[in-house]
Amino acid sequence: MQRARRLLATPFGSALTGGLVVTIAGLIAIEAGWIDAGDDQPEPLAQVPLIQPASSEQQEALTAGEIYRRDNDGVVYVQAQRRQQVNSPFGLLPQEQESTATGSGFVIDDEGHILTNAHVVQGASKIEVKIGDSDRPVDAKLVGSDPSTDVAVVEVDVDSDELHPLELGDPDQLRVGDPVVAIGNPYGLERTLTSGIVSALQREIQAPNGFSIDGVIQTDAAINPGNSGGPLIDGSGRVVGINSQIATSSGGSEGVGFAVPIDAAQEVADQLLDDGEVEHAYLGVSGTDVTPEIAATLDLSVKRGAMVAEALDGGPAAEAGIRGASGQATIDGESFPVGGDIIVAVDSESVGSMDEVSEAIGSHQPADRITLTIVRNRERRDVEVELGSRPQRLQDSGSSLLQP
Repeated sequence: MQRARRLLATPFGSALTGGLVVTIAGLIAIEAGWIDAGDDQPEPLAQVPLIQPASSEQQEALTAGEIYRRDNDGVVYVQAQRRQQVNSPFGLLPQEQESTATGSGFVIDDEGHILTNAHVVQGASKIEVKIGDSDRPVDAKLVGSDPSTDVAVVEVDVDSDELHPLELGDPDQLRVGDPVVAIGNPYGLERTLTSGIVSALQREIQAPNGFSIDGVIQTDAAINPGNSGGPLIDGSGRVVGINSQIATSSGGSEGVGFAVPIDAAQEVADQLLDDGEVEHAYLGVSGTDVTPEIAATLDLSVKRGAMVAEALDGGPAAEAGIRGASGQATIDGESFPVGGDIIVAVDSESVGSMDEVSEAIGSHQPADRITLTIVRNRERRDVEVELGSRPQRLQDSGSSLLQP
């Protein structure tokens, strides 16, 4: 039985916000072989190509080494200095403490723009980057940051011949099992290459501000603290994601890493470059999916939809009269909200899950008016809602999400 989960927004096609975030325990924000040939000797060693991506047989298959030689000059080492006030243990006046966060990033154009994670540069008083194999730190300016997608853009003022923009790929073409590599700076070890495969698609992780990020790529390529903001690259050498988090119980890589899809990140980057900020449409509900099994168990009048567990006080949905759950039922040992409105369509387009509602909301902007078709007490009705603008931060849900 599907576990009840909170519904939140993202700006790249899944932006329904206002509920609690996913609770993936222990989330942390972030070698090819050889063979050879000879006469009487064992064949000399030569790099073996990565497995050809099943989703794009026409693309050139590259070895991990070839991808590294092609792309590593476009990867940067990010250092962000932070100053914060800390309380004295002896009851004295607060003192200022300075710390440095390190991470990764990559060049996206010849104008000096670099993509990284928002949590890497959050609260930074000074940002420096080292480009490619250069040991010379370069001052970087924060163009803009979007905690809701964990994407930030910084800018450096250097000659264009020092920049090596990476080619961006298409995450929609990825399939489970496709080869990928990560290049970054784990534990400060600059320009480290790791390789693996796409382990799963359409995962959901928690953003730094408490909302959720949907459509995330899962990989078993080793990702560790310091990899955050670096590129996840497909078997043809194209960036398909920004490495952001790992699931771990040890504090290091256990083969479960997550990357924000590059198309979503590029959309956010474009808005940051244009306006310096990103606004997300906000509905203000949390809830869970209605499946045929749940519908049969609860004797619902519809087999699919999105059950509203809570319409948050003061949010657009609550203001429009959307009602949350009035009780809980236990199904297969799990608690399930009951009595709330069931969303079955958005603007006359049927939806069968919270993800689909989220995607529909994500295609809108704040202040847009939408029509939700709901089922309440077995009766279908339309409710008009004016979408709001997402708050800066969602209340902490108790998730164990950490970020390097």
